Amino acid sequence: MAWQFPLLSLLIWLPIVGAVCVLLTGSDKHAGTARGIAILVAIANLLLCIPLYLGFDVTSYAMQFQEEHLWIRAYQTHYALGVDGISVLMVILTNFTGLLVVLASSQTIKLRVAQYMAAFLTMQGMIVGVFCAMDAVLFYVFWEGMLIPMYLSIGMWGSANRSYASIKFFLFTFFGSILMLIALLYLYNQTGTFRIQEYYGLPLSLHVQKYLFFAFLLAFAVKVPMWPLHTWLPDAHTEAPAGGSVILAALMLKLGVYGFLRFSMPITPLACMRLADFMIGMSLIAIVYVGLIAIVQKDMKKLIAYSSVAHMGFSTLGCFMVYDIIRRMGSFQDAYMSLEGAVIQMIAHAFGSGAMFLGIGLMADRLANHSRLIKSYGGVAHSMPVFAAFFMLFALSNVGLPGTAGFVGEFMVIMSAFQTHFWVATMAALTLVLGASYTLWMYKRVFLGPVTNAAVATFKDINVIERINYILLAAGVFFVGLYPLPIINVLRVTIGHLLLQSIPTGLAMNVPMGWAA
Repeated sequence: MAWQFPLLSLLIWLPIVGAVCVLLTGSDKHAGTARGIAILVAIANLLLCIPLYLGFDVTSYAMQFQEEHLWIRAYQTHYALGVDGISVLMVILTNFTGLLVVLASSQTIKLRVAQYMAAFLTMQGMIVGVFCAMDAVLFYVFWEGMLIPMYLSIGMWGSANRSYASIKFFLFTFFGSILMLIALLYLYNQTGTFRIQEYYGLPLSLHVQKYLFFAFLLAFAVKVPMWPLHTWLPDAHTEAPAGGSVILAALMLKLGVYGFLRFSMPITPLACMRLADFMIGMSLIAIVYVGLIAIVQKDMKKLIAYSSVAHMGFSTLGCFMVYDIIRRMGSFQDAYMSLEGAVIQMIAHAFGSGAMFLGIGLMADRLANHSRLIKSYGGVAHSMPVFAAFFMLFALSNVGLPGTAGFVGEFMVIMSAFQTHFWVATMAALTLVLGASYTLWMYKRVFLGPVTNAAVATFKDINVIERINYILLAAGVFFVGLYPLPIINVLRVTIGHLLLQSIPTGLAMNVPMGWAA
């Protein structure tokens, strides 16, 4: 095989090597050097995404930019990397978000700067590794490895209850992954390989598929998180530094849905078909019930954290509505729209929620007591008009206003659901009302009206670095909301092929000629 430039390895390991270099800068006396190295590494990684996107063949569903080297000979474990249409978008999103977090943190983190930057660079590399891994053991190593820097970021730079939140986060996510490891070992015993693609299409009985499905479900449902395994998220978001909240909202929650797409659906299609109604019900509870919980929150971070659970419920709903659509209508086109909407929702949610967490952290840093309570603010728009305008845009995206990123994925999922089940679609559409209720209610009390806290009147508007961050995020909101075609083009063939793999063999459906060819 001809030598190929190891682009994916560079995207994974450059941030990790950069983290080591940042740590070598030592104490906070050299904090400026640590910040500079971290920013350069984050920019370099984002620039590496340009050849990744331009070199990606949108007409092929095969894994691209592949790298493979024998890792553990005794178990035929390989260092195997590759990306398809879904993972290439998630890799780009990860590096885009990583740059924003590093830029934002360079303004807000004053203590143990080198350690903070190193933790986030390491986390960025590990998350890219999850999206690129084609070997189950490698996937699991990256999946578990990213927990450590996030645990440290919450535990060391979080708020008053950071120890409780960090331990709860680690225990939920770590123990949720144990059954996934058992499932992967079972699949290895059946195939003699850890290569993930070899698990697709295995002739497993429904009984076995159900066991595997629930093993994967626990790991992925905790990450999304789905109700009732969502209780770690509000605590983690509330206590985490702003950068940690952005990584959680923009990236880590997406890993659960990515797991469903990469493992559950193509490996256990019979179980997914049988348990689709159960998963749809769980998703609707997340959308409606957790949305109602968000309305009564007094802490801004908790409010956005609960809204994240509700919005990610759309992604899981879109994934498993596929089976209801196929069962009732046999329509490949509607099933495709549902799954595509789920993936676009993953991307869109990163911009809206990530930006709002950055904004809440920014306001809290300007208060002496770092309060995130809604009642501590009021009239912020008087002293920070530019910031208030940006925050309104991100709030409207969170609501799902047409023309913003938050609308596209939710609309596609709702429209596909309407084709088969009116009441499911109606309940899902309630998120538009609930989202407007808690988001705009929060915005009104925090930004509009008279100044209720003298400290708020002294706030300075966002500086140049903060404006760059918000301009980039606003560009993402409008890009996905107004012109999602480049994203759709990358996803089209990959999602079509994934559907063919994820629907039980022999099930009648209207597959367009040449789709995913």
